[in-house]
Amino acid sequence: MTTTALHTAERAATTPTERLLTASLAVAPLVYLAADTTYAARGWDDATAGVLHVLGAMAYGFVVLRVAGWLPPESRLKAAIVLTGLIGMAGNVAYGFDTIHMSLGDTALVDQSGAANLIKPLGLFFPLSFALVAVGLARLGHRWQGAVVLAAILAWPIAHIGNIAEVAIPVNVALVVAFGSLLWSANRQSARPE
Repeated sequence: MTTTALHTAERAATTPTERLLTASLAVAPLVYLAADTTYAARGWDDATAGVLHVLGAMAYGFVVLRVAGWLPPESRLKAAIVLTGLIGMAGNVAYGFDTIHMSLGDTALVDQSGAANLIKPLGLFFPLSFALVAVGLARLGHRWQGAVVLAAILAWPIAHIGNIAEVAIPVNVALVVAFGSLLWSANRQSARPE
């Protein structure tokens, strides 16, 4: 069973928690765009970019909760989005801290063995979670946004594992457009009189 887009939008701004989660639809992609733009300008071991990366990754955790919250309580997809999203957020945050660590002259965790290898599988949960978010958006009637998120997240590992700014920036712009349109839609619906 799916929830209609109208019902989703009506619930988007009813409580402080709902408003916080809905605001993350704009904040997360914009902060992450700033992070990747800073990486592109200053290099993939820049401390400022690492800080923005950590903040953007945390904000994307709220995006996961926002979309999952719109799905029906009995939805297995909802549970999968929360599970993979929070694990993926931890991995994504770890990569941001790894950048900060490298900016201080230390070796990247991904180049280490043993316990440092934990960062790799955790990081891969991030794109997996957003592939599931894309499916969730499609089920909620936000088909074009789901398609844009899916296309962007398929390019995400290419951009970020390879540190390719020419891919990372367009990926983030696509996510700003897709998630930002959901915020705009939610605000339009909540402003309408009943």
